[in-house]
Amino acid sequence: MMKFVLGRKVGMTQVFSEEGEVTPVTVIEIGKNEVAQLKTTEKDGYEAVQVGYDEKKESRTVKPEKGHFDKAGITPKKFLREFRVEKSEEFSQGQEITAATFAAGDKVDIIGTSKGKGFQGNIKRHNQSRGPETHGSRYHRRPGSMGASADPARVFKGKNLPGQMGNERVTVRNLEIVKVLEDKNVILIKGAVPGPKKGLITIKETIKQGK
Repeated sequence: MMKFVLGRKVGMTQVFSEEGEVTPVTVIEIGKNEVAQLKTTEKDGYEAVQVGYDEKKESRTVKPEKGHFDKAGITPKKFLREFRVEKSEEFSQGQEITAATFAAGDKVDIIGTSKGKGFQGNIKRHNQSRGPETHGSRYHRRPGSMGASADPARVFKGKNLPGQMGNERVTVRNLEIVKVLEDKNVILIKGAVPGPKKGLITIKETIKQGK
């Protein structure tokens, strides 16, 4: 059975092993995850499970959404995410998914939205080197040469230039689950994960096993 769950990033801390080794971990709080819809090959052309997360007021739910959640027998949710599975019949509508789905030692892929850093220059955004700072140079932190004279006489698409940095979907693969606290519905993941505190995090079984 495919493993997946949605949660929110609480922050980072550290845990100690019996030998006294310290491991930095990110704390992910797993709220109430409920199956909102099952998609099948016969009806939808593919197998998937739609999961709803984080309670939403009914007064802020439009009628089509409310009907969708009522059909599944669950309360309205703020977020809906789909997960591809081999057999959707392994799940049921209204089923609750908890942190107990995972176990210590599992390898997972983490999806989050990185922190937005606004409009940044080419040095911070693309890790470029600065120009000389003496002898009348005016290119201390500028992008540098733009093209190749008369031919092709244009700037190629994709050139690293200043612009909006961060606030984009980021996937980190093959992170290890250090501990699962079932009583608190919390998962501790080794290392850092993308996004700010209270940011929405998607955890799913890794698809590319690393070393």
